Amino acid sequence: MSSERAAPTGGTQSPTGATGRTQSRTLHADAIVVLGCRVSVSGHLTAAAAGRADAAAEAYLAGVAPRVVASGGRRWGAAVEALALQRALVARGVPREAILTELWSLTTYENAVFSAALLRKLRARSAVIVSCAWHVPRALQSFRTAGLEVAAWSRRGAPGVYERWAETLRAAYDDLAIRHTAVLRGRADRFFEDAGR
Repeated sequence: MSSERAAPTGGTQSPTGATGRTQSRTLHADAIVVLGCRVSVSGHLTAAAAGRADAAAEAYLAGVAPRVVASGGRRWGAAVEALALQRALVARGVPREAILTELWSLTTYENAVFSAALLRKLRARSAVIVSCAWHVPRALQSFRTAGLEVAAWSRRGAPGVYERWAETLRAAYDDLAIRHTAVLRGRADRFFEDAGR
């Protein structure tokens, strides 16, 4: 890993329009982490998930990072978020070998802890987090608490009533989980150490 990719540079990005394309030239990190969200039980992406896949593929193709982590272990019927995102990323031009899947998380905070542990195993220290604009502040807080240097690449879109209500509840849950960072982070790191043996 080159020292040039040690910390994300640039700021919060918008993946569409001239600003996103222009600023993507200055944003570099060790990895892009795209956060999972609801997918249909058939495995088709919802509008939010498709937007996140679009933004992550755009960031990868713009040269922001050499790898993408599709993060999310939640199942919606037979579909798993990270696997649905992986398929969507490949369909959008990201090489399969550049995509890692994180299949253990069920919350944003767990996305951060397990993705950070996976990236530490690869000696990666920085990441660009891809999510919906309304979700990014909580995601960045979670990833910083998990020990990564992060920047954001936001999918545009305003939250609906359900998303605002759910985000409030999820933020309260993540605030509680962050208080126990050492426990979950230690377990995640040990998991990946054991998996490498």
